[in-house]
Amino acid sequence: MDVGELITRCRHESRLTLRALAEKSGTSHSTLSAYENGRKSPSLATLQRILDAAGYDLVVDVRRQPLELDPDKRGREIVELLELGQLFPATHNPTLEAPVFARRR
Repeated sequence: MDVGELITRCRHESRLTLRALAEKSGTSHSTLSAYENGRKSPSLATLQRILDAAGYDLVVDVRRQPLELDPDKRGREIVELLELGQLFPATHNPTLEAPVFARRR
């Protein structure tokens, strides 16, 4: 549902005419009509004022989106990393060497 549909629905459920809601919310009826028909977008504060005049509370719930956990995408990333690793082959000395920190006498 878009903002225009929300305003229209709240206005109808409140049994208000466009002009009545415009007057109660301090907005012109032409601007309110433009919001309902999607020709204009109200600011968050204006939307709150309109819905308040219609008898509704505007509640905004902001949440962080979860990380992409699509297993197919993650699997492709792992394959790409393994393929990239093959482009840079590592060479290892078969004998373990470590630096000398102290000498015993």
